[in-house]
Amino acid sequence: MGAVMNPSRTTNVAPPGRARGRLHLLLILLVTLGPMILATAMYKLQFWVPDGRNYHGEMIGNGQTRADLGIPAEQDGWQLLVSSPKGCGVDCQQLVYLARQIHIGLARDASRASHALAVAQPLSAEYQGKLEREYPQLQRYTVDVPRYEAFTGNKQDAQLWIVDPHGNLVLRYDARVKGKDVLNDLRHLLKLSNIG
Repeated sequence: MGAVMNPSRTTNVAPPGRARGRLHLLLILLVTLGPMILATAMYKLQFWVPDGRNYHGEMIGNGQTRADLGIPAEQDGWQLLVSSPKGCGVDCQQLVYLARQIHIGLARDASRASHALAVAQPLSAEYQGKLEREYPQLQRYTVDVPRYEAFTGNKQDAQLWIVDPHGNLVLRYDARVKGKDVLNDLRHLLKLSNIG
């Protein structure tokens, strides 16, 4: 008598369609989670991190804001902010001029940015008049000197800052910076940004 097959006993082999579905699911998970896992590992273990950089200023990447710098935090869009813990001397005036030229150089993106001056001491009457005549769009603020000096490590030199629309400090430059470098950095930020 021949063996009778018991239909209730089957092997645990998945049908070909089900195996293919599992493979697809595994590939989808690998494609979506793989880059995140790799990026996290690269960040934590510091491997495959590029040594070069493509910006010219000093990166301020720790969430510090204009308020931390001792400057009121109201603004619209991106901002080129010139700051000095004292009056606006030669270097400061050069940076104010540079900020305006960079703002003009943004061309069609100029509406997304502004330029500003923040000083602790009153401006000379001559320079005040010049700003009113030649820099009508320049925004002006007063610096809280103790906060400014604590933030900058007591630097007394004029500084140029790129500030994002949320008031976060992004890049800092000293008075020796080239306008083309700042313009390139700001254009790059505006290209990458969906805000402001």
